[in-house]
Order: sequence, then structure tokens, then C-alpha cells
Amino acid sequence: MSTYETDEEKVEAIKKWWKDNGISVIAGIAIGLGGVFGWRAWANYQEGVRQEASAAFEQLIAAADVEPAEAALARAQAIATDYGSTPYAALAQLMAARIASGKGDTQTARDALEAVIAKAPDPGIASIAALRLARLLLSTGQLDAARALVARHEGGGGFAGDFAAVRGDIAAAAGDPAEARRAYEQALAAGTANPELVQLKLDNLPPAG
Repeated sequence: MSTYETDEEKVEAIKKWWKDNGISVIAGIAIGLGGVFGWRAWANYQEGVRQEASAAFEQLIAAADVEPAEAALARAQAIATDYGSTPYAALAQLMAARIASGKGDTQTARDALEAVIAKAPDPGIASIAALRLARLLLSTGQLDAARALVARHEGGGGFAGDFAAVRGDIAAAAGDPAEARRAYEQALAAGTANPELVQLKLDNLPPAG
């Protein structure tokens, strides 16, 4: 505003400015406060969903080994569906794969693991799912598919040793002991999660020719 000579002129100028701009100011304040309270409400809602998902997943863990497989599998799939925006969806899918595999339903297990790989919220979870899927494919004789899966994911984080161990298993199943030996040695050097088992597999390979 300009410089005014009297207090009356200042008051009149303020009144005029408020008349011209007051609605915009109030609207701006309302929108700003609405955004703050709206964000808080959304954050509170998200936290509530996360807590519900956590509780449901804890119940799944407790029930997985005591309930019939079908009931436990239904629990896992419900969590994956109802809480898809939380990390517990991927964890539930991993559990679903374990339950399905245990009852011989390899297709359901494969579907669950592929869903985790596609939507995992964390690269580590995706790597775990890829390792389990590779072992599942290996167990059903799908060596080429298992080999291709490992090749796509073995660079992930701290799982290099575990992927190398699976490569060794694939090579051994394919009748290639030389490649299996190289892979098992790489697994041990990279720090596989089960070095005793990998060493046993390595020791049981035919002698290098």
C-alpha cells in the first residue's frame, strides 16, 4: 500500500483492501488448513491399515502350522488382497507360497512368488521370492526356467551367495558337475546362508577331471 497522511486514510485503505481480497485470504487459509487436516487424516488412516495388516499377519504366522492348509492359505490370500498397499501383502504371499508348496500345489505357490517378485516393496523381499521360485522350478524339473530366473535376479543385494548355490543345484541337476563346482565355490566365497550344506554338496560332486 502507498503512504497515507492520516490514520483515517490508512483505515479506509485497509477496509478497501479487505473488501477486495478478504474472500481470497479466507479461502487460502481454509484450503491450507484443509490440506493439513486432510493429510493427518490420511496418515492416521494409513497407520490404522498398517496396524490391522500387522495383526492379521501375526495371526497367520500363529495359525499356519496348526490350521488346515486350505484355511491358512485362505488367510494369507486375504491379507494379500485386503492389505495390498502394505508390505504385509508381499509377506503374506511368501507365506502362501510356503503353505501351497507344502501341500503339493506348485502352481499356487508359483503364482504367489511371481506376484511378490512383481510387486515387492523392497528388493530384498523380491530376491527372497526369486530364490524360492528358482528352487521350486528346479524341484519340478524346469531347469531352463530356473536358470533364467536366477540370471535375472542374482545381482540383488546380499543374496549373491544364495543365488550361486541355486546355480550350483541347477548345474548338478543338469549333469554338469564342473559348472556345479564353480557355482558352489562362488556361493561359499560370497557368503551363502547355509555354507555347511553347500560344502556337503560340493564334496559330493564327482572329482574334477
